[in-house]
Amino acid sequence: MLLQTVTPITVLGTTVLFALFLSVTAHLAARNVLGDVDPRRALYIGPLPAVTAIVGVTYALPEALIVFVALLLDAAMFAWSYDQPRRLVVGMTVIHAVITTLLAVVLFSVSLLFATMPG
Repeated sequence: MLLQTVTPITVLGTTVLFALFLSVTAHLAARNVLGDVDPRRALYIGPLPAVTAIVGVTYALPEALIVFVALLLDAAMFAWSYDQPRRLVVGMTVIHAVITTLLAVVLFSVSLLFATMPG
């Protein structure tokens, strides 16, 4: 078994990639609710939930608390970035959570299939 050490570069890389993934799915959620929107606005949404997840896991906080805080920050960033009423912000946040979960499951499943491929 290959044991890897955790370095600041690996933590930073993981955080940046996770923030980018969350920003892409945030843009998909915003497009679903609002129609044609500027994709640069979604770049503001991903970093805070990503940092929340990384810090929460690092300090072994309860997963329910991490998810709750990340969803609150996600909603706050949607409200700030898109300046929409609360009802639309809640809709975008829920759709963002669903899209992120579904896409993450699909990507994980595909990577698992490739990892277990014979040959």
